[in-house]
Amino acid sequence: MRIRWTPVALAAASVLVIGAAVAQSQEPIQPIVPPQQVNLGMVELGKKLYFDPRLSKSGFISCNSCHNLSMGGTDNIPTSIGDRWQQGPINAPTVLNSSLNVAQFWDGRAADLKAQAGGPIANPGEMAFTHTLALGVLESIPAYQREFKQVFGKDKIDIDQVTTAIAEFEKTLVTPNSRFDQWLLGKKDALNADELAGYKLFKESGCVGCHNGPAVGGNSFQKMGVVAPYQASSPAQGRVAVTGKDADRFNFKVPTLRNVEMTYPYFHDGAANTLTEAVDVMGRLQLGKKFTPDENAKIVSFLKTLTGDQPSFTLPILPPSSDKTPRPHPFK
Repeated sequence: MRIRWTPVALAAASVLVIGAAVAQSQEPIQPIVPPQQVNLGMVELGKKLYFDPRLSKSGFISCNSCHNLSMGGTDNIPTSIGDRWQQGPINAPTVLNSSLNVAQFWDGRAADLKAQAGGPIANPGEMAFTHTLALGVLESIPAYQREFKQVFGKDKIDIDQVTTAIAEFEKTLVTPNSRFDQWLLGKKDALNADELAGYKLFKESGCVGCHNGPAVGGNSFQKMGVVAPYQASSPAQGRVAVTGKDADRFNFKVPTLRNVEMTYPYFHDGAANTLTEAVDVMGRLQLGKKFTPDENAKIVSFLKTLTGDQPSFTLPILPPSSDKTPRPHPFK
């Protein structure tokens, strides 16, 4: 059956669309929009590199080890485990929606995903390799040589190509279509009464001062412990490590609240194990407000509506090592 739109029906539809857009523009949070343009060949290569543990000295740690795409893009432990079971100094932030961040890492020392991607490979406390050794591994694998040449058009693999490909894959790791996004886009029954009350509290209490925009955070640096000091279990000093300015001490990138029910434990030191605990601490130390148990529960209910569609793709089959591929040394 062919539907015929009358001028009146078209006008009514236009009013609904415009009304939803106006309502959305008045909210401090906006829906997540998938990336408009990606290089598919580069994404596929970057996906392989993201899952390939051979970019580490041990041959055991990959990007996915600390940013597990089955676990909200993180590892659900207070601080990550690095080479030879080293304890990391800071909680692993989620990789999901990380393309929306103002910068990468808690202290913002990497300007974008490409700049971030090379850091863990050469960090002695993480993957503990060097870029030179990692490139040697990739160059020894014929299938990688062919794929890099196909994607980048060059005979020789370099670290710029590696980080560019990983970043292109990470750009696709967005989580649209959360129930909250559906509500923003006009589906008014997407949230129940408690969730709506939680969002109202979230706005009126001042949480949106830092947690706003499409990622509900990630777009500014703020001091941890505004009203009262935060007693961190991590030695991390925050933004001061990048700027050298004492005013930036204990300033950290505001974390995204997208998929926050999946990315426990919370804060840069991973000290809050539950959303209930995190909301209580944030209320007291950042806002000077003590939420009642009922208020806390409603805010938590709202936060759970921020879980969107998780990335879905076929796991990559990594190309086999050749006889010339250097073997890992996990115990040295």
